[in-house]
Amino acid sequence: MTPEVFDFLRELRANNNREWFQDNKKRYDALRADFISDVGQLINRIATFDPEIAGLDARSCVYRIYRDLRFSPDKTPYKTYFSAYMTGFGGRSSAYGGYYIHLEPDTPQLAGGVWCPTSPMLKQLRRDICDNMDELAAIIDTPAFRRTFGTFTGEQLTRMPQGFPADTPRGELLRFKSYVVMSVKPESYFTAPDWLDRATEDFRLLQPLNRFLNYTIGEFFGKEP
Repeated sequence: MTPEVFDFLRELRANNNREWFQDNKKRYDALRADFISDVGQLINRIATFDPEIAGLDARSCVYRIYRDLRFSPDKTPYKTYFSAYMTGFGGRSSAYGGYYIHLEPDTPQLAGGVWCPTSPMLKQLRRDICDNMDELAAIIDTPAFRRTFGTFTGEQLTRMPQGFPADTPRGELLRFKSYVVMSVKPESYFTAPDWLDRATEDFRLLQPLNRFLNYTIGEFFGKEP
């Protein structure tokens, strides 16, 4: 991946207006095309250990750079990052767990899991996590997973959710509102010649977690994933 992507995004962050963007549209179009190509290569590599990903169209995974301003107090028109979400159940709009890449100056990252499930889905995820806590722990407590992704991140309840005893083993895992893990990388990770190989191996660590979460989501939608 060319360092130009981070240079462009830094400049966009400092000049987040339509005039600057139009003056630099050719740069953006070329960088976006390269990013779509990279996502396509990631899809092919992930499919070697997660067959559900096979055949996924990279364009269905890449997010638009244009911000939705309708309900936001921030009226800057453009996101200052490139991102894509890869899952075998609908691309970027899917509720299923998948693999996320986020290219933003200073804090690029890889991530995965399930982000912002609906309240009914979250309730079922918590129930299944509680019922299968040992299985989940065996996934997220492996040294390689901990070293790369840590543990779940994001908003949490201040107390145990209703219906779960306060002394539930590993009960802290039930307080999360999303089941997402992330790994912030240096920019040099993505500009190194072997970054696709390294990202593939990091994403490989996420496959058991996504499989675990997607089993529950499949049941929620009335079908096994």
